[in-house]
Amino acid sequence: MDALLILGGLLLILAGLVWLVMRAFATSLLWGWASLLPPFTLLYVVRHWRSARPALLLSGLGIIPLVVGVALLASKDAQRLEAILSLQWLQPETPVQADLAIDLRGVLHGREFSPKQAELIDGVLSLREGPDFFAQSELLIRLPTVSPGPVRVDVLPSDEGVLPEVEVSWLLPEQELPEARRLSRGYTLHLDLQPVPPNKLVGDLHLVLPAQYKTTLSGKVELFSNGLRYRKGAVDRQFDSADTLSFVIEDYLQRRFATRKVQVLPLGNFSFPQQRIDLNVQARINGELQQLPVLLEKQDQRGWQVADDRFPVLPTVDAAPAVPAKTVISAAAMPERVSRPLDRRVRFSLEGLLRSPSRYQNLNMRATTERGNSAEGRFQGIDQEGRIVLRQRMGAQGEVSYNLLPQEISRIELLEP
Repeated sequence: MDALLILGGLLLILAGLVWLVMRAFATSLLWGWASLLPPFTLLYVVRHWRSARPALLLSGLGIIPLVVGVALLASKDAQRLEAILSLQWLQPETPVQADLAIDLRGVLHGREFSPKQAELIDGVLSLREGPDFFAQSELLIRLPTVSPGPVRVDVLPSDEGVLPEVEVSWLLPEQELPEARRLSRGYTLHLDLQPVPPNKLVGDLHLVLPAQYKTTLSGKVELFSNGLRYRKGAVDRQFDSADTLSFVIEDYLQRRFATRKVQVLPLGNFSFPQQRIDLNVQARINGELQQLPVLLEKQDQRGWQVADDRFPVLPTVDAAPAVPAKTVISAAAMPERVSRPLDRRVRFSLEGLLRSPSRYQNLNMRATTERGNSAEGRFQGIDQEGRIVLRQRMGAQGEVSYNLLPQEISRIELLEP
């Protein structure tokens, strides 16, 4: 709707200006040519107001939908409006640099093959050409064994036994589905890949299939070894993949339980794009298997993150202060307390909190008093006077602490499992 209003307004303004020039030519040939220049156009309007007035009224009517359309666009998509007003669309497009350096020479099924996507994940090497769901051309090599580190494979046409399976597929313009051919022997393959941090493999690929497949490839390849992508040395949380979600969840659990001994079990497959994903995650935390509900959200600036994640960043190992013996003992007992896979919100009550306060240490709660006031924060324990202590982080302003007597509380809720 906003685009139509803007376009309609611009067309009315343009029509009014064309009509004004036509009126100037009708007055005289000299005024017509002069009205093509903005200063003389204004002079014509002043000298011949009665003749120019209808055209100016038409242009003035075009300003109304133009302003309304711009206001609607600013309220819905300010970034798009800023890009339009800054005239970025007039600038020539800069070529997008490829994420991978692939230099392959040869043909796949008789056609030149220039892949832009490449990965080696779970023993399957994939080279794809084309951004669509069905690739224009694709090469798959399924390796029989997978091991971390360098990858070296040499196959000759006379070799027998368990060999990598090679699959080539292509999609012709007149086809709706791609054609594919597989073979497990009778080909020549040389693959020599070396790992390059953080998650790439770089090396040589030489492949010659039997003559009827019309496929010969040779050159340098660079592949991703997992589903993560990096930007300026950090994981790109904007990239949609199961490995990105697993990284976000692992980082969240490490900060939530204040330990780096966290292993997230495989999450399964996902269909992207999505903005919210609700999961029951299984993870080993300090060696104990737990099942935890996690709600993931994708934001425009920060990418994927866990909803209501307010846990602080873990200190580095070198900067960690010495831990007193008493603290070590309490930390050693923590796995027994947090390793319960059950949701503690189900049977949570004020009586249970007073009876076993250590079970709910550092969990987020909301308490409502008899006067109707509400306090939300992380449970810090019970002080010497029997008051329930909740502490809430206020960003750069610091923290605020609530001390509530149990008899003053009319309702208390546990906000996380």
